[in-house]
Amino acid sequence: MTQQFSLAYLTVVNTPPPEMTYMAARAGYDFVSLRPIYMGLPGEPNFSLAQNSQLLKETKQALKDTGLKLLDIELARIADGVDPKQYEPELEVAAELGGKHVLSSIWTDDRAYYIEQFAKLCELADQYGLTVELEFVPIASVSNLAGVVDVLSTVDKKNAGLMIDIHHFHRSHDTIDELQKVPKDWFRFVHLCDAPGVIPTDHDEMIRIVREARSYVGEGGIDVAGIVNTIPQVPYSIELPNKQQSDLLGYEEFARRCLVTAKEYFAKHPRNKEKVNC
Repeated sequence: MTQQFSLAYLTVVNTPPPEMTYMAARAGYDFVSLRPIYMGLPGEPNFSLAQNSQLLKETKQALKDTGLKLLDIELARIADGVDPKQYEPELEVAAELGGKHVLSSIWTDDRAYYIEQFAKLCELADQYGLTVELEFVPIASVSNLAGVVDVLSTVDKKNAGLMIDIHHFHRSHDTIDELQKVPKDWFRFVHLCDAPGVIPTDHDEMIRIVREARSYVGEGGIDVAGIVNTIPQVPYSIELPNKQQSDLLGYEEFARRCLVTAKEYFAKHPRNKEKVNC
Protein backbone atom coordinates (compact mmCIF):
# COMPACT_ATOMS: atom_id res chain seq x y z
CA MET A 1 0.00 0.00 0.00
CA THR A 2 1.46 3.35 -1.04
CA GLN A 3 1.62 5.87 1.79
CA GLN A 4 -0.48 8.98 1.15
CA PHE A 5 0.11 12.47 2.50
CA SER A 6 -1.99 15.56 3.10
CA LEU A 7 -0.88 19.16 3.60
CA ALA A 8 -2.34 20.48 6.86
CA TYR A 9 -3.40 24.08 7.39
CA LEU A 10 -0.94 25.00 10.14
CA THR A 11 2.04 24.06 7.98
CA VAL A 12 1.18 26.94 5.66
CA VAL A 13 -0.94 28.91 8.12
CA ASN A 14 -3.10 31.78 6.78
CA THR A 15 -2.95 30.45 3.20
CA PRO A 16 -6.39 30.61 1.50
CA PRO A 17 -7.90 27.21 0.60
CA PRO A 18 -7.60 27.54 -3.21
CA GLU A 19 -3.96 28.66 -3.05
CA MET A 20 -3.23 25.97 -0.46
CA THR A 21 -4.73 23.32 -2.74
CA TYR A 22 -2.65 24.32 -5.76
CA MET A 23 0.42 24.54 -3.54
CA ALA A 24 -0.16 21.06 -2.13
CA ALA A 25 -0.55 19.62 -5.62
CA ARG A 26 2.62 21.22 -6.94
CA ALA A 27 4.53 19.99 -3.88
CA GLY A 28 3.39 16.41 -4.47
CA TYR A 29 0.72 15.80 -1.84
CA ASP A 30 -2.28 13.50 -2.30
CA PHE A 31 -4.74 15.45 -0.12
CA VAL A 32 -5.28 18.83 1.44
CA SER A 33 -6.53 19.48 5.00
CA LEU A 34 -8.32 22.82 5.32
CA ARG A 35 -9.49 25.08 8.15
CA PRO A 36 -12.80 26.62 7.04
CA ILE A 37 -14.11 26.74 10.64
CA TYR A 38 -13.18 30.22 11.86
CA MET A 39 -11.64 30.14 15.34
CA GLY A 40 -11.27 33.87 15.94
CA LEU A 41 -7.59 33.69 16.88
CA PRO A 42 -5.52 36.91 16.80
CA GLY A 43 -4.58 37.70 13.21
CA GLU A 44 -6.41 34.65 11.83
CA PRO A 45 -8.18 35.18 8.49
CA ASN A 46 -11.71 33.87 8.09
CA PHE A 47 -11.68 31.18 5.40
CA SER A 48 -15.27 30.06 5.91
CA LEU A 49 -16.34 28.30 2.74
CA ALA A 50 -19.98 28.29 3.80
CA GLN A 51 -20.07 32.08 4.19
CA ASN A 52 -17.91 33.01 1.19
CA SER A 53 -19.40 31.74 -2.06
CA GLN A 54 -16.52 33.02 -4.18
CA LEU A 55 -13.94 31.31 -1.99
CA LEU A 56 -15.96 28.08 -2.18
CA LYS A 57 -16.17 28.34 -5.97
CA GLU A 58 -12.40 28.86 -6.23
CA THR A 59 -11.71 25.97 -3.85
CA LYS A 60 -13.92 23.65 -5.89
CA GLN A 61 -12.08 24.67 -9.03
CA ALA A 62 -8.69 24.12 -7.37
CA LEU A 63 -9.65 20.60 -6.30
CA LYS A 64 -10.96 19.88 -9.79
CA ASP A 65 -7.87 21.30 -11.51
CA THR A 66 -5.40 19.43 -9.32
CA GLY A 67 -7.25 16.17 -8.75
CA LEU A 68 -6.44 16.45 -5.06
CA LYS A 69 -8.97 15.25 -2.49
CA LEU A 70 -10.08 17.02 0.67
CA LEU A 71 -9.01 14.81 3.57
CA ASP A 72 -10.46 16.73 6.52
CA ILE A 73 -11.55 20.09 7.87
CA GLU A 74 -10.84 21.66 11.24
CA LEU A 75 -11.38 22.63 13.99
CA ALA A 76 -14.72 21.68 15.53
CA ARG A 77 -13.83 22.49 19.12
CA ILE A 78 -15.95 21.35 22.04
CA ALA A 79 -15.95 24.25 24.48
CA ASP A 80 -18.17 26.05 26.97
CA GLY A 81 -20.86 28.08 25.25
CA VAL A 82 -20.20 26.53 21.82
CA ASP A 83 -23.10 24.73 20.14
CA PRO A 84 -21.86 22.03 17.72
CA LYS A 85 -24.81 23.00 15.50
CA GLN A 86 -22.89 26.11 14.49
CA TYR A 87 -20.44 23.88 12.59
CA GLU A 88 -23.14 22.44 10.35
CA PRO A 89 -22.70 24.83 7.39
CA GLU A 90 -19.01 23.92 7.14
CA LEU A 91 -19.76 20.21 7.55
CA GLU A 92 -22.22 20.43 4.67
CA VAL A 93 -19.63 22.15 2.47
CA ALA A 94 -16.94 19.64 3.44
CA ALA A 95 -19.20 16.82 2.30
CA GLU A 96 -19.98 18.72 -0.90
CA LEU A 97 -16.25 18.96 -1.60
CA GLY A 98 -15.75 15.23 -1.01
CA GLY A 99 -14.19 15.55 2.45
CA LYS A 100 -14.17 12.56 4.76
CA HIS A 101 -13.30 13.73 8.27
CA VAL A 102 -13.77 16.53 10.79
CA LEU A 103 -11.09 17.23 13.39
CA SER A 104 -12.19 18.01 16.95
CA SER A 105 -10.65 18.67 20.35
CA ILE A 106 -12.04 19.40 23.81
CA TRP A 107 -11.47 22.65 25.69
CA THR A 108 -13.82 22.41 28.69
CA ASP A 109 -13.28 20.54 31.95
CA ASP A 110 -16.95 19.60 32.41
CA ARG A 111 -16.92 15.91 31.45
CA ALA A 112 -20.69 15.45 31.34
CA TYR A 113 -20.98 18.49 29.08
CA TYR A 114 -18.20 17.55 26.66
CA ILE A 115 -19.42 13.96 26.37
CA GLU A 116 -22.88 15.24 25.46
CA GLN A 117 -21.59 17.87 23.03
CA PHE A 118 -19.13 15.54 21.31
CA ALA A 119 -21.90 13.00 20.79
CA LYS A 120 -24.03 15.75 19.21
CA LEU A 121 -21.17 16.66 16.89
CA CYS A 122 -20.81 13.03 15.80
CA GLU A 123 -24.53 12.75 15.12
CA LEU A 124 -24.48 15.98 13.11
CA ALA A 125 -21.44 14.92 11.07
CA ASP A 126 -22.96 11.52 10.39
CA GLN A 127 -25.82 13.21 8.51
CA TYR A 128 -23.21 14.33 5.97
CA GLY A 129 -21.28 11.08 5.82
CA LEU A 130 -18.38 12.51 7.82
CA THR A 131 -16.38 10.99 10.65
CA VAL A 132 -15.23 13.01 13.67
CA GLU A 133 -11.62 12.51 14.74
CA LEU A 134 -10.88 13.52 18.32
CA GLU A 135 -7.40 14.88 18.96
CA PHE A 136 -5.88 15.24 22.41
CA VAL A 137 -3.75 18.32 23.06
CA PRO A 138 -1.53 18.62 26.15
CA ILE A 139 -2.67 22.21 26.77
CA ALA A 140 -6.37 21.37 26.30
CA SER A 141 -8.89 19.77 28.70
CA VAL A 142 -8.68 16.31 27.14
CA SER A 143 -4.92 16.21 27.09
CA ASN A 144 -3.83 12.59 26.68
CA LEU A 145 -4.65 9.25 25.12
CA ALA A 146 -6.60 8.01 28.14
CA GLY A 147 -8.87 11.05 27.96
CA VAL A 148 -9.76 10.40 24.32
CA VAL A 149 -10.28 6.68 24.93
CA ASP A 150 -12.71 7.61 27.70
CA VAL A 151 -14.68 9.91 25.39
CA LEU A 152 -14.83 7.52 22.45
CA SER A 153 -15.75 4.54 24.63
CA THR A 154 -18.49 6.52 26.33
CA VAL A 155 -20.15 8.08 23.27
CA ASP A 156 -19.80 4.81 21.31
CA LYS A 157 -20.44 6.38 17.88
CA LYS A 158 -19.42 4.46 14.76
CA ASN A 159 -18.19 7.62 13.06
CA ALA A 160 -16.06 8.75 16.02
CA GLY A 161 -12.33 8.15 15.89
CA LEU A 162 -8.94 9.06 17.31
CA MET A 163 -6.47 11.41 15.61
CA ILE A 164 -2.92 11.10 16.91
CA ASP A 165 -0.67 14.14 16.51
CA ILE A 166 2.93 12.95 16.83
CA HIS A 167 3.99 16.08 18.70
CA HIS A 168 1.08 15.92 21.16
CA PHE A 169 1.56 12.20 21.73
CA HIS A 170 5.16 12.79 22.75
CA ARG A 171 4.36 15.83 24.91
CA SER A 172 1.59 13.97 26.77
CA HIS A 173 4.06 11.25 27.88
CA ASP A 174 1.84 8.57 26.40
CA THR A 175 3.42 5.25 25.46
CA ILE A 176 3.40 2.96 22.46
CA ASP A 177 2.27 0.13 24.73
CA GLU A 178 -0.89 2.06 25.54
CA LEU A 179 -1.40 3.00 21.91
CA GLN A 180 -1.32 -0.67 20.92
CA LYS A 181 -4.43 -1.30 23.04
CA VAL A 182 -6.57 1.16 21.07
CA PRO A 183 -9.10 -0.35 18.59
CA LYS A 184 -7.57 -0.21 15.12
CA ASP A 185 -10.78 1.00 13.48
CA TRP A 186 -10.54 4.26 15.43
CA PHE A 187 -7.70 5.48 13.20
CA ARG A 188 -8.35 7.35 9.94
CA PHE A 189 -5.42 9.76 9.65
CA VAL A 190 -2.43 11.04 11.64
CA HIS A 191 -0.85 14.46 12.11
CA LEU A 192 2.78 14.03 11.18
CA CYS A 193 5.74 16.08 12.41
CA ASP A 194 8.76 15.84 14.68
CA ALA A 195 9.94 18.02 17.57
CA PRO A 196 12.77 18.31 20.09
CA GLY A 197 12.94 15.27 22.33
CA VAL A 198 13.24 17.33 25.51
CA ILE A 199 9.75 18.39 26.62
CA PRO A 200 9.59 22.04 27.74
CA THR A 201 8.39 22.74 31.26
CA ASP A 202 7.58 26.35 30.41
CA HIS A 203 4.02 26.72 29.11
CA ASP A 204 4.84 29.56 26.72
CA GLU A 205 7.74 27.63 25.22
CA MET A 206 5.53 24.60 24.72
CA ILE A 207 3.00 26.73 22.85
CA ARG A 208 5.76 28.33 20.76
CA ILE A 209 7.01 24.95 19.56
CA VAL A 210 3.46 23.74 18.87
CA ARG A 211 2.66 26.78 16.74
CA GLU A 212 5.93 27.69 15.02
CA ALA A 213 8.92 25.48 15.79
CA ARG A 214 8.21 21.85 14.96
CA SER A 215 10.89 19.82 13.20
CA TYR A 216 11.11 17.98 9.89
CA VAL A 217 10.36 14.29 10.38
CA GLY A 218 13.56 12.57 11.43
CA GLU A 219 15.26 15.78 12.55
CA GLY A 220 13.72 15.97 16.01
CA GLY A 221 13.90 13.68 19.01
CA ILE A 222 10.61 11.75 18.73
CA ASP A 223 10.36 8.07 17.80
CA VAL A 224 8.03 8.87 14.91
CA ALA A 225 8.28 5.45 13.28
CA GLY A 226 7.59 3.69 16.56
CA ILE A 227 4.36 5.64 16.94
CA VAL A 228 2.99 5.49 13.40
CA ASN A 229 3.98 1.85 12.91
CA THR A 230 1.69 1.01 15.84
CA ILE A 231 -1.22 2.46 13.89
CA PRO A 232 -2.82 0.93 10.78
CA GLN A 233 -1.63 2.55 7.57
CA VAL A 234 -3.67 5.71 7.14
CA PRO A 235 -2.97 9.05 5.42
CA TYR A 236 -0.38 11.24 7.12
CA SER A 237 -1.43 14.88 7.29
CA ILE A 238 1.77 16.87 7.68
CA GLU A 239 1.15 19.50 10.34
CA LEU A 240 4.58 21.00 10.78
CA PRO A 241 4.53 24.74 11.48
CA ASN A 242 8.06 26.13 11.52
CA LYS A 243 8.23 29.88 11.10
CA GLN A 244 11.98 30.04 10.62
CA GLN A 245 12.00 27.49 7.80
CA SER A 246 8.85 28.74 6.08
CA ASP A 247 10.10 32.35 6.20
CA LEU A 248 13.42 31.22 4.74
CA LEU A 249 12.08 28.96 1.99
CA GLY A 250 8.61 30.33 1.30
CA TYR A 251 5.52 28.23 1.96
CA GLU A 252 5.55 26.13 -1.19
CA GLU A 253 9.18 25.06 -0.99
CA PHE A 254 8.79 24.50 2.74
CA ALA A 255 5.74 22.27 2.16
CA ARG A 256 7.71 20.34 -0.45
CA ARG A 257 10.64 19.86 1.93
CA CYS A 258 8.27 18.66 4.65
CA LEU A 259 7.02 15.97 2.28
CA VAL A 260 10.44 14.99 0.93
CA THR A 261 12.01 14.62 4.37
CA ALA A 262 9.03 12.57 5.58
CA LYS A 263 9.31 10.19 2.63
CA GLU A 264 13.05 9.88 3.13
CA TYR A 265 12.51 9.08 6.80
CA PHE A 266 9.97 6.35 6.12
CA ALA A 267 12.15 4.84 3.42
CA LYS A 268 14.69 4.29 6.20
CA HIS A 269 12.04 3.14 8.70
CA PRO A 270 9.66 0.83 6.79
CA ARG A 271 6.52 -0.48 8.41
CA ASN A 272 6.60 -3.83 10.19
CA LYS A 273 3.89 -5.67 8.26
CA GLU A 274 3.75 -8.45 10.82
CA LYS A 275 2.95 -5.94 13.55
CA VAL A 276 0.36 -3.74 11.87
CA ASN A 277 -1.78 -4.74 8.92
CA CYS A 278 -2.80 -2.03 6.47
